[in-house]
Amino acid sequence: MTTAARPPDAEWPSCPVSRAPRWARPSVAALLIGTAVLYLWGLGASGWANDFYAAAVQAGTQSWKALLFGSLDAGNAITVDKPPAAIWVMALSGRLFGFSSWSLLVPQALMGVGSVALLYSAVKRWSGHGAGLLAGAVLALTPVAALMFRFDNPDALLVLLLVAGAYCMVRATASGSTGWLVLAGTAVGFAFLTKLLQAFLVLPAFGLVFLVAAPGSFWKRIGKLLVACLAMVISGGWLVALVSLWPAVSRPYIGGSTNNSLWELALGYNGLGRIVGGSGNGGPGGGGANAAFGGSTGITRLFGDSMGTEISWLLPAALIGLVAGLWFSRPGHHARWPGIARAGLLLWGVWLLTTGLVFSYMSGTIHPYYTVALAPAIAAVVAISVYELWRGKEYLVARVVLGAMVAVTGIWNYILLDRTHDWLPWLRWALLIGSLAVAAVLITGGHQLRKFTVVLVTAGLLFGLGGTAGYAIDTAAQPHSGSIPTSGPSTTSASAGMPGGPSDNTSTNTALETLLQDTTSRWAAATVGSHGAVGLELDTGKSVMAIGGFSGSDNSPTLAQFQQYVAGGDIRYFIQSNGPGRDGRTGDGPEQSPDGGADNSGGTKSVGQQITTWVQTHFASTTVGGTTVYDLSSPLSL
Repeated sequence: MTTAARPPDAEWPSCPVSRAPRWARPSVAALLIGTAVLYLWGLGASGWANDFYAAAVQAGTQSWKALLFGSLDAGNAITVDKPPAAIWVMALSGRLFGFSSWSLLVPQALMGVGSVALLYSAVKRWSGHGAGLLAGAVLALTPVAALMFRFDNPDALLVLLLVAGAYCMVRATASGSTGWLVLAGTAVGFAFLTKLLQAFLVLPAFGLVFLVAAPGSFWKRIGKLLVACLAMVISGGWLVALVSLWPAVSRPYIGGSTNNSLWELALGYNGLGRIVGGSGNGGPGGGGANAAFGGSTGITRLFGDSMGTEISWLLPAALIGLVAGLWFSRPGHHARWPGIARAGLLLWGVWLLTTGLVFSYMSGTIHPYYTVALAPAIAAVVAISVYELWRGKEYLVARVVLGAMVAVTGIWNYILLDRTHDWLPWLRWALLIGSLAVAAVLITGGHQLRKFTVVLVTAGLLFGLGGTAGYAIDTAAQPHSGSIPTSGPSTTSASAGMPGGPSDNTSTNTALETLLQDTTSRWAAATVGSHGAVGLELDTGKSVMAIGGFSGSDNSPTLAQFQQYVAGGDIRYFIQSNGPGRDGRTGDGPEQSPDGGADNSGGTKSVGQQITTWVQTHFASTTVGGTTVYDLSSPLSL
């Protein structure tokens, strides 16, 4: 089918089958219930997960201004280094149900269920219920998805909004509807308020599929896309404008920025800095060569030791299916592939290629869990290509391609599982042998099995999804914490020295917690960097100022501002930080960002050093539970 043959206001059929089969609804219910169990079971074991974001959520339950801006503390000294959309959801949950690990993490899990449901619906509309179910199952069983939908990083909301945007694009492309396009643009705009420029990686896919496959003249399609862009700018830009117009003295400093600007944060540290590297955006080992920073750049990065077990279980099959599907459905080719299948492959395939290439070559901060943004695209491409190849199984070439996808998946799963060879060693052999057997049967006689077809399909699903499912289940069975979590059995969560983990002994200092709980000032205490601050906030419920933001390198507050706060009685105690800086200093050296990026203050004396020196000069110290504390209400007589 081509768009030229369609009436301008006609809509494509929802799927190749005019009526839903009897098994559709029970299967969808089973998929969503199973996903909910996987993502919700034992969720509380992870505690606060990433305590940096958890502290911001707690602040949002105590102060509406903190919620609006995504402040790290209820006193509104500084924000986290991301926009606040994800904080909004979790903080509103905390306000409704009380702040706890469950109210923090359950919304994330429900976002995972919602993402699976939306992906099923989007794929189903053009490729049928079977393809939709397969896409939803692959997404649910992707290890990095099982990790991030049980964690409090912003990535869960990002994926939900991007899949919602893709669903709206499917509806808009089918009907040429401006309304659905506006909804798609709005979803991407709010995704920008979740993780800034990463949200825009899907725009080439969205724009291309509408231009190629939607009804109407070319210039009408262009006009409608411009309307969608306007909706995106409004839904994503209102907060940028609000931050710019709000008097800086009455709002928190924008953490991670160099000039207290959300727009600069979007373009710099969380924008081009992530792509090309630069100050605050390079992992150890040179631009991200360290495994926690994605490994070395290059086309094989997504398959490497850092990211491979997070996302690549079905990536080779997806690439084979994408190439074959686009070839078989090319214009003028008299195959059975409908135009809607080609449109689906364009949408999800361009998403996969664009995001995958950016992740592969970006030299700034990147972590393995970022790859969750690839999971919906991989799942959809695999499902659409498998469904269409299966429909054409009477042709040898279709069976060969489908058999190759199954065989390559088994071989690659064997390689991935061999990286953790002590974990279920029998599984890699079972998947390898089983997938090769299924591929052989499929190629030689997959079109003649009749009543044994169900057996072949079941075996293909078991051997094709066995590796990713095993890793996902193992991931869900473990607690995860810290700022750089990883999935599967090969690693633990963030270790004791990992940024965002329990790296500062103030987080378990009960004597210090008791001291702070008796305070009534705007900030119970101040300390350099967030390592000690967030633990004290979560344990005491009091506001603790993280001087300089996460690592102490942000220029907030200045020494003069800090002196004014002290003179006004806004800060009761100063806690000398025990968090390890990368250069061995305490709390005032260059460390890592809340999601692992590096921050360097260079040779300039940081605000943390300036304030520490001033406090040490003007106030007496005491030791509380092994931690050095200064009472800012009792200056020394000089």
